[in-house]
Amino acid sequence: MEQSFHAVPELFAQLGLSDRKQDIDAFIQAHGPLSPEIALADAPFWTPAQSTFLREALAQDADWAEAVDHLDALLR
Repeated sequence: MEQSFHAVPELFAQLGLSDRKQDIDAFIQAHGPLSPEIALADAPFWTPAQSTFLREALAQDADWAEAVDHLDALLR
C-alpha cells in the first residue's frame, strides 16, 4: 500500500483552519517564532483536538507527519 503525504494547506484544512495561503502566512506570523522548548503539539494556540491530532500524527508516523514537521519548521 502506497503511503500518501499531505501538504501544509491540507494540514490546515484537517485542523479546521483556513487553507488559503494568506491565512496560513498570517497564522505563522501571529504564532511564530515558537520557543524551541515547546513541542508543536503543546503550543498554547491549539485546541485540545488539534493538539491530539498533531501529537498522534507524529507518534504514529502517519501520512500527516511530513506536513506536521514542515509546519513545525515554519513556526520556528
